Amino acid sequence: MSFTYPKHEKLKSQKQIDLLFSEGKSVSKYPLRLVFAPVELEHEEKIKFGVSVSKKYFKKAVDRNYYKRLLRECYRLNKSILFRNLDKPYAMMFFYQSKEAMTFAEMNEKTIQLFEKFIKEIQS
Repeated sequence: MSFTYPKHEKLKSQKQIDLLFSEGKSVSKYPLRLVFAPVELEHEEKIKFGVSVSKKYFKKAVDRNYYKRLLRECYRLNKSILFRNLDKPYAMMFFYQSKEAMTFAEMNEKTIQLFEKFIKEIQS
């Protein structure tokens, strides 16, 4: 499994983002939240993944961008958990929902727990 975040895995389609918010389900592990929905993807792609940090929690763009970088890095390092357990393609959006600052180690641990919770959710 390569630890990359290539362009074809990035969620950019407005249709798929709208689908996530209208029909998607959600799992949370405070302060992280993962919204997901099964989608039809071309080629052999399994995941379209995006990140978001609200202006409500971090007013400065510098801070929002910092947490988005951390979220992408957590996904990149732990996406093997998702790829091993997915049988159909999903669109996912990863949110940071707190004013409190977290270290990368804490965020990485929460990400692993969140991905495991997601796997249980789709298998039940």
